Amino acid sequence: MLGLHLRRAIAPAALHHGFARARGMNELVEGRKMFREYLESSLPTEGRCTDVLVSSLEAENVEWMFGIPGEENLDLLDSLAKSHRRQGGAKMKLVVTRHEQAAGFMAAVADNCRMLGRHFRGIASTSLRRGYATVSDTIEGRKMFQQYLQTSLPTEGRCTDVLVSSLEAENVEWMFGIPGEENLDLLDSLAKSHRRQGGAKMKLVVTRHEQAAGFMAATVGRLTGHPAACLSTLGPGATNFSTALAYGFLGGFPMICITGQKPIRHSKQGAFQILDVVGHFSEITKMTKSVDDPDLISPAVRNAILTSREEKPGPVHLEIAEDIAALPVHKEAGWIFPCPTRSPIGRGRRPLVEPKAIDHAVALIHSAKRPLICIAAGANRKRTQNAMKVLMQKTGLMAVCTQMGKGVVSEDNPGYIGCTALSDNDLVHVAIKNADLIINVGHDISEKPPFIMEHNKPPLVIHLNFTRPNVDPVYFPHLVMVGDISEAVWQLAARIRAQSHWNFGPFQLVKDRSVQMLWNSPYATSDAWPMTVQRLVADVRKVMPADGIVSLDNGMYKIWFARQYKTLQPNTLLLDNALATMGAGLPCAMAAKLVFPERVSLAVCGDGGFMMNSQEIETALRLKQHIVCIVLNNKSYGMIAWKAHSMGMDDFGLEYGNPDFALYARSYGAIGHNVTAPGEFETILRKAIEEPGVHIIDLPITYESSDAALHDELPKEVATLQEAVGKMIAEHDAALAAMADDLRD
Repeated sequence: MLGLHLRRAIAPAALHHGFARARGMNELVEGRKMFREYLESSLPTEGRCTDVLVSSLEAENVEWMFGIPGEENLDLLDSLAKSHRRQGGAKMKLVVTRHEQAAGFMAAVADNCRMLGRHFRGIASTSLRRGYATVSDTIEGRKMFQQYLQTSLPTEGRCTDVLVSSLEAENVEWMFGIPGEENLDLLDSLAKSHRRQGGAKMKLVVTRHEQAAGFMAATVGRLTGHPAACLSTLGPGATNFSTALAYGFLGGFPMICITGQKPIRHSKQGAFQILDVVGHFSEITKMTKSVDDPDLISPAVRNAILTSREEKPGPVHLEIAEDIAALPVHKEAGWIFPCPTRSPIGRGRRPLVEPKAIDHAVALIHSAKRPLICIAAGANRKRTQNAMKVLMQKTGLMAVCTQMGKGVVSEDNPGYIGCTALSDNDLVHVAIKNADLIINVGHDISEKPPFIMEHNKPPLVIHLNFTRPNVDPVYFPHLVMVGDISEAVWQLAARIRAQSHWNFGPFQLVKDRSVQMLWNSPYATSDAWPMTVQRLVADVRKVMPADGIVSLDNGMYKIWFARQYKTLQPNTLLLDNALATMGAGLPCAMAAKLVFPERVSLAVCGDGGFMMNSQEIETALRLKQHIVCIVLNNKSYGMIAWKAHSMGMDDFGLEYGNPDFALYARSYGAIGHNVTAPGEFETILRKAIEEPGVHIIDLPITYESSDAALHDELPKEVATLQEAVGKMIAEHDAALAAMADDLRD
């Protein structure tokens, strides 16, 4: 009976368990096979440029080349001949035509036939599953039909009246800038808007420099995902926007720039102040246009807003000449184009990642041994924090972030490792270099790269972003997932399961050492004077609330805020790692206070960057804002000096003098503070945050501790950590190999 029991019960159960383990191992083997196929997807090639061109086109499955060669194409023709002579024949066939136009038509038709075939296959695989189920469905559908149909708004008046109405209909809440005589009609239209009952939907903020206005518009776009406007006159006023537009263009911040121009239908001033502003802005905006017909102002605004918001977001520009601004819009053209404020769905929805790409991503992540998430700027533009939190909690996956990705994952999260504040050779790079797969979320190459890829070598990189990657020699991801980031992360969270063969021990070791070196560093509590940059960061973190917004200018301190400042919520540390311009810190803090008046807004500026736009103290006072600005006083361009020292050079040409910044603030009517000892800073900062007004804190700072930490101590720490991580990985891989041998036996 006992034997029968064993045969009937225990043996089948054990056999089933064995099959399950074997099935799991088979899945892992298949997954690792796919992993290697993706990782080794770069093809070696050699030869002249045209040989590589032909190989690249063939690798991209380009099957046909049509045309008429010329003497300038002889090398390409020779490379094609080599391709046709090789064993197995050419993958790409050359068809010589009798006219280049015919060649172009043939290439276009070949592509259309492929697309048409896919379209018909899609139709054949889809059936109409439902019609109008009930009468109530039909009624609701017709109601929605009417709502969509009647989303255009009637309007009237001159060009600038319709411009203001169109911007307000698009929910543009702020316009920053300095008007000129070419903008007087627009200014009058804004005045009418401010006088109407209920007040203006779009508020005008006059700044003291166009650059500051541009930074403020870009920051509103960064924080809300929706553009604000900035305004200037022609010529010198317009060109002052250049740096701010480049800041928004590289950073991915939506904004709409409106500039004036001399009359274009009749002018008596020759070329006075006239520049080709549209041409000037063509490389630093997503769209730039001169509106030459008042009847076209409404569609111009609609297209500008759509373009600005579309991924990757950025600045757009409309130029309106003085005579066009004053002309009336004809009655039949007096419509604000389909308006998001009246649409049932609100603003447009974003496309989703293709399901097959999700399937492959899940399989690859399951097959990896040390998968790692890298969070970049694109994830900070959309609210992905909750999805990322669930993904990490459910699976145990750990994450690093770029400078502009800080805050998407709270740095109190157990899975958060650190920030890639330096280009390379920081503690966090030990984790990156030992990952065999990186899920790169929201990265584009405008931000300084968090890692450098090598062909056919780990890590395998999965690119997840709203747009395809801009491939270059340092970034060529193996799997591309294009679509809504947040939705894709939710899908990954639902599909990915924690794997027994994953090894996050090396990442935890990096995290533990980073905590010790950065957050528990003696430099962070040092009483040295001038104050250490590490203590500055630590004291600011102690005083600032979790939702307080810190806006950084650009300098050596930015590296330390990126490395050491615990960011707990999205977009609460505003730094620029794309254009990395100076002069933005104070205007950005002012814009953040306009968007979130109930939250603490703090600017941290070097003395060089602060003086570039310090005149905006008056704007902040006029707006009756409560903001705090810390001016780091070391009388030099510290970041450049650090770089010079690292290259063995003197810091020649990098020093200057400063005013007493507290007295300077008081001359505007602001509140000035002088810090004279390290122990005073925290008390002064708390008082400034609690007491309403515009506060300027003059803080002497030294970067000597930064030099010691980054040049002397960090390389040794990285080497020691890499040795420990390498040993841990070798032990884990050996254990996995032994387990696989046991299963085979």
